[in-house]
Amino acid sequence: MRVFPSWFNSGLLALMLAASLTACSKSEADSVEPAGTDDVNAGGAATVFSAGSNAYSLPAPNLRGGATAQHLAGDAAFERRFVTSDGLGPLFINANCTACHVRDGRGTAPLTATDPVQMLFRLSQPGQDAHGGPRPVPGFGDQLQNRAIVGTDAEGQLSIQYGEQLRSLADGLAVSLRQPTYRVDAPYMPLPAGLLLSPRVAPPVFGLGLLEAVSEADVLALADENDANGDGISGRPNYVWDVAAQAPRLGRFGWKANQPSLRQQTAAAYNGDMGLTTSLFPLEPAAGQSQAGNQPPGSAPADLPDAELANTTFYVQSLGVPARRDVSNEQVWAGKALFVSVRCASCHVPRLTTSPAAGLPAETAGQTIYPYTDLLLHDLGAGLADGRPDFRATGSEWRTPPLWGIGLSEVVNGHSTFLHDGRARSLTEAIMWHGGEAQASADAVGRMSAADRARLLAFLKSL
Repeated sequence: MRVFPSWFNSGLLALMLAASLTACSKSEADSVEPAGTDDVNAGGAATVFSAGSNAYSLPAPNLRGGATAQHLAGDAAFERRFVTSDGLGPLFINANCTACHVRDGRGTAPLTATDPVQMLFRLSQPGQDAHGGPRPVPGFGDQLQNRAIVGTDAEGQLSIQYGEQLRSLADGLAVSLRQPTYRVDAPYMPLPAGLLLSPRVAPPVFGLGLLEAVSEADVLALADENDANGDGISGRPNYVWDVAAQAPRLGRFGWKANQPSLRQQTAAAYNGDMGLTTSLFPLEPAAGQSQAGNQPPGSAPADLPDAELANTTFYVQSLGVPARRDVSNEQVWAGKALFVSVRCASCHVPRLTTSPAAGLPAETAGQTIYPYTDLLLHDLGAGLADGRPDFRATGSEWRTPPLWGIGLSEVVNGHSTFLHDGRARSLTEAIMWHGGEAQASADAVGRMSAADRARLLAFLKSL
């Protein structure tokens, strides 16, 4: 756990990091990049100037007073390792949040049976549940739990097999794309015919409070569901079930934007990944299974008190965002121009603004941020399709993931695997996998000269 002394001041920490680590100020960026470029401070006042292994794990430097204390309490909760006596299980994937979100970053797919599992398999049957979401699988629910406490059988094991397919680019470079095939091995009971399965690696958790503070109106203003402007890009919102409100709400979080808030996202992860009940999700994932019994909701206290859920939620709402780096490099800002020219920015929208919102830290409001996402669903084609609908999201649609901080993946997490299932082993592979609405952009990158493609990658690695 990262423990800060009692004299800790997040503003002072930001100044110390700015002085001691490689970083670039806004004024430096403005002196080099084209006029109007202002995305060095990617998280607005929540930007942290760190390029080290802890870059995703620093508190937003504009936190004040009680907010700093709650962030530190949430940090401890995020790293807390649960045991059976705390309510872990009986079915689970990992025992704490950081086992999947290592250093608050992205997970990777396991390559062997002994590798740590930092991903999950979503499961469902064809059709919808009562709220328009995926229809659970009897005996399994909507997620595979690959571990269990003593006396209980795990639901099954994740199995991934890879093939390779070569893609030749215009300059002669051959890119090998890793094609995964997924199945559930050793299920504790037979799986039904027609099972829908979707792999999901753990995404980074920094900067999420800022994305939650973008107004719904601003998100909807970016949507073009029927492609009225004829540019081939037709982002659309997902509307999902808000458990607390008992009503549909705009989805923002998760690979298919299937969660409406960070509180619900956090509670769902505690429940599905660790088997912990909360006031939002009072049933164990094993509820109804013959091997685990069925306890009526409300018949026992929640495993996780509301106060701890609130602290963990606040933690992910108040993590800072790494500043852009290397902005004085001509390769980088030339790459940024290419990023825009091939229309990557049509989905990975650079600039958003935040507004005050009930239940969010006050420090998230009134910020100009550069997350490179529109928070909308886009059809990325058959190559990336999982075939599993999730509320309004079809089997080939995915929410645009933010790109901020992506250039530090290797430094923070020790790998550079990307996309929803970690199949891409480089940014180039990730781009080449894009199809559907992004096919024209991927093709344009494939036609680039080696020099221009290097410029584009230099820009992405500066984020």
